[in-house]
Amino acid sequence: MSSFTANPADEIAIATIRTLAVDVVGKANSGHPGAPLGMAPVSHVLFSRFVNANPKNSKWFNRDRFVLSNGPACALQYVLLHLLGYKLSMDDLKAFRQLDSKTPGHPEANHTDGIEVTTGPLGQGFANGVGLAIAQAHLAAVYNKDGFDLINNYTYVFTGDGCLMEGVASEAASLGGHLQLGNLIVIYDDNHISIDGDTAVAFTENVEQRFLSYGWQVLHVDKGDTDLPSIYDAIAEARKEKNKPTIIRLRTTIGYGSKQQGTHGVHGSPLKPDDIEALKSKFGFAPDKKFQVPQETYDTYAEFGKRGAALEAEWNSLLEAYGKKYPNEHAELTRRIAGKLTQGWEEKLPVYKPTDAAQASRKLSEIVPTSIIPSLPELIGGSADLTGSNLTKVKNSVDFQPPSTGLGTYAGTYIRYGVREHGMGAIANGLAAYGAIIPFVATFLNFVSYASGAVRLSALSGHQVIWVATHDSIGLGEDGPTHQPVETGVALRATPNLAFWRPADGNETSAAYLVAINSHTTPSVLSLSRQNLPNLEGSSIEKAALGGYVLHEEANEDLTIVSSGSEVSIAVEAAAKLKAEGIKTRVVSLPCWLTFDQQDEDYRLSVLRSGAPILSLEALSTVGWQKYSHEQYGLPAWGASGPYQKVYEKFGITGSNIAVVGKKVVDFYKKQGGAVVSPLIKAIHL
Repeated sequence: MSSFTANPADEIAIATIRTLAVDVVGKANSGHPGAPLGMAPVSHVLFSRFVNANPKNSKWFNRDRFVLSNGPACALQYVLLHLLGYKLSMDDLKAFRQLDSKTPGHPEANHTDGIEVTTGPLGQGFANGVGLAIAQAHLAAVYNKDGFDLINNYTYVFTGDGCLMEGVASEAASLGGHLQLGNLIVIYDDNHISIDGDTAVAFTENVEQRFLSYGWQVLHVDKGDTDLPSIYDAIAEARKEKNKPTIIRLRTTIGYGSKQQGTHGVHGSPLKPDDIEALKSKFGFAPDKKFQVPQETYDTYAEFGKRGAALEAEWNSLLEAYGKKYPNEHAELTRRIAGKLTQGWEEKLPVYKPTDAAQASRKLSEIVPTSIIPSLPELIGGSADLTGSNLTKVKNSVDFQPPSTGLGTYAGTYIRYGVREHGMGAIANGLAAYGAIIPFVATFLNFVSYASGAVRLSALSGHQVIWVATHDSIGLGEDGPTHQPVETGVALRATPNLAFWRPADGNETSAAYLVAINSHTTPSVLSLSRQNLPNLEGSSIEKAALGGYVLHEEANEDLTIVSSGSEVSIAVEAAAKLKAEGIKTRVVSLPCWLTFDQQDEDYRLSVLRSGAPILSLEALSTVGWQKYSHEQYGLPAWGASGPYQKVYEKFGITGSNIAVVGKKVVDFYKKQGGAVVSPLIKAIHL
């Protein structure tokens, strides 16, 4: 028997959601009214009966997290946020999809109060939800004590057919099932419609069977348009399952109540005026009035805010009592929640001298977490089945695994992502969004491309995710062009608010971690070599942390070579050969364009100064280097398979050949005559 208790305001509240969403989309003449009409009942039941959150403090740490993975339905979420009392006014709803409004065309984190993660690209939110659930399970295992169930929130995800067609959702669902995330509840809006029409044209798999095979609990509600008791019971049942994530297959009618209900015509287009009027009449609203919210609806949802405020107050008292009994854990947890780093953690970063042995920067990268993680337990990471190649597992660290597997515990800090790069990246966004965790993930640089959708959303959302991307160039050798990234670097460098680091030695590797860990709203990709790199004369953590610096200085130079990563030592070798020929050559290391661009103009012009031509050198595409150099040398196309020294020789990236190229550049500019102006000096600066 259902334990659902009807509220006299239920039907009017659901009708309010439906009519308000239709008006929001109609006024903008843009958007998706179909899913809000179909999902209004489940939204009302979920938020009025289950979700614990405080609209007056949307960042209360133990709140339930809600993710709208089917982001095109964002009119639904905006309406809910307004009715529930978040900082979203009726005027904000009326400004839907308008310039600079708080209600953009898809939900954006850190832009609209109450939005946890940025969704819109389908499947991303689903995977974010898995990350949010992992974060809760981990922090609960580390900090909860008997009598102090401090971290016990649920993550609720709305998803649709489009999300479940995307591979990123499948990757995340597979891992979520393996990890037995009982705190994750996904509600699947099974309305059988996508943009192309009925899903019968392309999506006929048995979704329930798929999720059963992933290890999920599968529940279903057949009458999602009207059956509130069944919706309630399914969510209540999902909350009881502690050892499996749950997906509830909810059959709804897209565009319910409209003349086009059940068709793709209501998927991505506003309803026509006569349809809106008829729909309002059907639900008991004045057909000629817009943006109607009965006081009864506001009063109903005010109870959500009261409940949330009381729960937060209760939690704060519990946290205070926890601090008295467990002062060390309390201090660490509250520090992490506040996003503060342990005092003096930077002092643990390894420092290198030129006499230290040459090592691959992937090995240098391994040394950094080993040194700093004892001071920064919030660094939680893993690899896409390349642990032995990425060198990301700190010695004696425990795997994050369900205790029942015997493979680790939820308190573990190393995540085995399997061969799931895209899912890994999107899950990491969820980990970062939860708070108190700085996630790092790892794969070969070439395969960061598999996760580009998630990387892009990290940068857009300001999620601090650190990518350890090894095997970063033709230096990986025998694996050949399929594994040798040529274009990946410039694609990442072109992404706003993404720091792409290509360190040349040990000090630069430490600097990359220093800046990445201090960059709370910027993701970073650390591009690391497979081959050994010498520690360079003139490098330091402090200099490299500026993103670019003069490694080897010469007064009245004839040439500057600017380079990054494994080619910097080749530039140094070329400079020595050129000096032997009487050509004075400076060498600039530019490990991170974004960080260098953030320095003041005087500094940047002191590094890449006027007076002599600047030649860039990198074993990747030369695209983008025009910003920093007059001439560019790199790869003309794809790489090649063979021992890495032979591959470098094939493409002329050797000290001897770069010296020849450098002399040619010097001769050309001397013949040209006139002043050579720094490429940084431009009329327009963006």
